[in-house]
Amino acid sequence: MYVVTGGTGHIGVSLIRLLIAQDKRVRLFILPGDPLLGLKDLPLEIVEGDVRDYASLKKAFEGAEVVFHLASFVSIGSYHKNLVWRINVDGVRNVIKACLTCKVGRLVYMSSIHAFEEPPTGSPILETKDFGPDHVMGTYAKTKAEATRLVLQAVKEKGLDAVIVHPTGVFGPFDYKPSHTGQLIRDFMAGRLHAYTDGTYDYVDVRDVAEGALAAANMGRKGENYILSGEQITVKEMMDMLEEITGKPAPRLWLPLWLARLTAPASELYYKILKRPPLYTPYSIFTLSSNSLTSHDKATKEWGYHPRRVKESIFDAVKWLSSPAFGR
Repeated sequence: MYVVTGGTGHIGVSLIRLLIAQDKRVRLFILPGDPLLGLKDLPLEIVEGDVRDYASLKKAFEGAEVVFHLASFVSIGSYHKNLVWRINVDGVRNVIKACLTCKVGRLVYMSSIHAFEEPPTGSPILETKDFGPDHVMGTYAKTKAEATRLVLQAVKEKGLDAVIVHPTGVFGPFDYKPSHTGQLIRDFMAGRLHAYTDGTYDYVDVRDVAEGALAAANMGRKGENYILSGEQITVKEMMDMLEEITGKPAPRLWLPLWLARLTAPASELYYKILKRPPLYTPYSIFTLSSNSLTSHDKATKEWGYHPRRVKESIFDAVKWLSSPAFGR
């Protein structure tokens, strides 16, 4: 039995589809009332609960061979700090406890590239074991760093069999909710992006992340962590790709980073008033101006991990978001 928390999210839907295609028995752990977008017709066992509730996790993990812990609160904003911490850190404490109690064969924890301390410019982010909230910036990054530290600590002190994967920014199809990157593409397609700024980031296809998570379950070494990165591109390159793929004009207004930083707090407040997930916040600008050079050599050497190009991911994401399947 393979248990997936956070299975209705972008990565979760792709991972579950991959598991079902390989004839695996899958149990989905979801919040009560969470819609099964993209999963309605699949042969799944459903357990409702909350990662903040240990009892519901224990019920879901009974008899599990592998647990994929994907559930988290992904936030680039400055609001909901306490909730982000309770879900991303306290939730991981409960997951670890439930895995140990239920004698789960292996935990695959979906961390983030943001859990790593940023190296000097020009040096790639590599797999390290030194994690902590004081090493990184931003609430989300701090929670993922602390949760990663807790998993590694449980491996060392309690014998937990766990492997950790760290994806970068995720693009691709089956983005039902949608994610921050999916919303960016939707806003571009609808003509709601009116400006862009400088910056660089690494993006990876959601299908490659799903395959990487499964490879971690099958071939990852206990107590090891693996970066699942793709291709580093600039914001301008992304806008140009979207213009070419969609046939819609990219925004022509360019904001220098200093001006983007200055206006980011007002932008975040604007999205809050609209009750829409923000795309443009102080933390997102910080991320775009940080060192995003990564290396997935470890996963490539051990698993044969070879992610596809970003342009293919964006093309497939646009095609899917334009199809009748989106929203079902």
